[in-house]
Formats: sequence, structure tokens, C-alpha cells
Amino acid sequence: MKRSLATGIILLIITVSLTLTGCITKQEPEWDVTSGGFLRYRIPALDPGPEPVPELLEDSDNYTLYEVVYGSRGEDIEGLIRIPKNWPEKQVPGIVLLPGATVTKEGEQGLARYLCDIGYASIAIDQRNLGGINMEDDLRMFLNGEEPVQHKMVYDALSAAEVLRRQPEIDPDRILYLGESNGGRFAITGCALDKRARGVVAISTCGYGIDALVASARMTDPDTIRFYRSVDPDTYLDEISPRTFVMIHSSNDPIIPYSSAQQTYIKIAEPKSLHVIEAEKHGYNASMNPFLEAELARVVS
Repeated sequence: MKRSLATGIILLIITVSLTLTGCITKQEPEWDVTSGGFLRYRIPALDPGPEPVPELLEDSDNYTLYEVVYGSRGEDIEGLIRIPKNWPEKQVPGIVLLPGATVTKEGEQGLARYLCDIGYASIAIDQRNLGGINMEDDLRMFLNGEEPVQHKMVYDALSAAEVLRRQPEIDPDRILYLGESNGGRFAITGCALDKRARGVVAISTCGYGIDALVASARMTDPDTIRFYRSVDPDTYLDEISPRTFVMIHSSNDPIIPYSSAQQTYIKIAEPKSLHVIEAEKHGYNASMNPFLEAELARVVS
């Protein structure tokens, strides 16, 4: 009995000593949000497990199309990888393609085909809730110490970039993010967190302007402010410079007014560019192609 007690005391002394000297440290959480509302992940951008293996769907003269499933924060995320053929480069640039709310990966293939035609591989994913968000539920989760769905959606985009980087036909150092509407918001945040990315193209999107609400005292609770800043792409704009930021918007967008895009654009540091098309459309359309081709070539050159 005395020997057992003595052994316990010795073990306690050793544990305390190791803790005080830094040999045993408290394990950091996998994710957190800073006091300024900046989302951080401290884990690899792909869940542990078997390597995602793309499954061939189409093999044409000009492209190959694959379906892929990868693990991301406990969910299986489905994607379509489209890779151009017959280009002089040994490895082509890659684009993480994030659809707008309600749009599937299949619904994003019109843009993916155009990108493929001008020499860019892409991965379009089915975002959680098909890109839809629930701010109230996510706020409740955050205040309860749970990981909000919108944070996981950012991680899904980071994971998609890693999937692209592992494809032998794609240059891992020439990856960028492109998103439409709500997907553009996740593309901005994903690019900010992915320091290897070359830049971001945001189509028909804008930030939420949370700082304006805070400044007007319409939002005062510190933790609530932290959450809303963490999901507002405006929070992350400074983290993209000196990489390239491109916005493309319709002048009479019926969903996100052009004036809202301008409010985000003026907050962005150089290098940046904003292209406006004369249309009453939301999201990508073919009249954006000349701007896309020129800007993408500049980003990955």
C-alpha cells in the first residue's frame, strides 16, 4: 500500500514537472476563430484515410472527366475533375470551382468546359447543403463550441485544392479558386487560408459588410461578432494580397446588386481588378469569357 502510494506521488511529480517545463503541452484544437474573427485550421486539408482515387467517367479527344469522393471534416464530398488534353504544358493549372447556392457539380460543367477549352483543369464540388447556408443555426453551433457548417464548407474547398494538387496532370503550384455567388464567398475565404493558391476569381458575389453593422452598434456581443466576421469574406481580403483578386459582375444583377460588389472591391488591396458586363444576369455567362481568359492567364503566368 505504501509502495503504491509512493509510486503515485512520484508519477504526479513527474507529470507536473513535465508540464511546467513544456514537455507536455495542451493539444491545440483542430480549428478556432481569432479575436478578430479569422478562421484557422491546424490540420491537413484532407481527412486521414485512403487516398481519393478519381474514377474515369469520360475520355474524349480533348479532355478527361473523373468523379472523385474525398473525406472532409467527417463528410464525403463528391466532385468532378475535368482535365484538358493536348496542351504543350506537361502540367496544366488547376481551378477549385465552387458553384452558387442550389447548383450541383454537374450544373457547373458549362463553366468547367469553357475553362478546359482554354487549358485549365478544374474540380467542381457538391457543396454541403448545395451551397445554402443557415446563419442562425451556425451561430448557435458556434456559441455552443461546435464547428459551424460554413467553416466546414471552407475546409471542403481547401480539401478540393489538395485533391487537385495530387493529380499528376496538374501543376500543384498553379492552383486558384473561382466561385460564383455564394460559392464566391467560400472561394475568397479559401484562397485567403490557402497560402499556396495563386489567387481568386469571384463572380457575382460580395461580402456581408459585418464591420458596418458593428460600427453602427447594431451588433454588440463579442462572440456573435467573432462568428459573423469568420463567415464574412470581407474579413479575409487583406490575406489575399499580394496575390491576385479578380471580380466579375453584371451591372444589373438581380440577386446581388453591383453596388454590393463595389463595397467589397474597394476594401481589397492591389493587385485587383473588377470587370462589369452589361447584363441582367446573376452568375457566370459567356460574355464574361474574354475577362476570364485574360485574367486567368495573368494569374498563372
